[in-house]
Amino acid sequence: MRAVSLVPSLTEAVALSVPGALVAATDWCERPAGLDVPRIGGTKNPDTGRILTLSPDLVIANEEENRAADLAALREAGVEVLVTEVRSVPQAFGELERVLRACGARSRPRWLDEAEETWSRLSAPEHRTTAVVPVWRRPWMVLGRDTFAGDVLARLGVDNLYAAHAERYPRVPVDELRAAGPGVVVLPDEPYRFTADDGPEAFPGLRCALVDGRHLTWYGPSLGEAPIVLGAALRAARQGIPPHGMPPHRA
Repeated sequence: MRAVSLVPSLTEAVALSVPGALVAATDWCERPAGLDVPRIGGTKNPDTGRILTLSPDLVIANEEENRAADLAALREAGVEVLVTEVRSVPQAFGELERVLRACGARSRPRWLDEAEETWSRLSAPEHRTTAVVPVWRRPWMVLGRDTFAGDVLARLGVDNLYAAHAERYPRVPVDELRAAGPGVVVLPDEPYRFTADDGPEAFPGLRCALVDGRHLTWYGPSLGEAPIVLGAALRAARQGIPPHGMPPHRA
């Protein structure tokens, strides 16, 4: 099997589970560390010509991370393209199994079993809160309806205030986000890299949780530790512990 991955989280999953299957990945595929395969551009602008020269048996993509035009061009050139759709935690496990099987995995990897068991045994949250979850600024964009990250947070007791929005990633002015009165503002470090100095200052008086985007938005080996890592960041925000050295929260 010769596979090209256009999705960072799937690159990590395939590289760890089916060694040698990947013949190329995107410039953004940073895991696993030291992955030594040719790079074929970004998730939104892959070099389809370069991909074709590698003669892949399969290209792995995602319906929201990759552009339909690029996938259509690959198909027209005779390449099989597997497109995943992941909008919930259970769906992530099903799609991961499908991808790994297509890449030649002879059995379900242990990490996938353990991750699924971790989520299935997750206790009902003792506390629930509401949140806005920016994923970009200039302009501000937030999680809306039907997103994987939104489902992850909901299972951890955090209800997205824009979960019923007509759009999946709506643009919302920051003053409206503040006026929504969230219990916490969840700021991941991808796709926009929010930091202690870039993001929380826009939400004075509100508790902010800086979270690892890989644990919030990736569906792969990180799923196994995501509940613990995200849960710790969310608890710290609820308790008013300043993220990464920020000034203490003032109600």
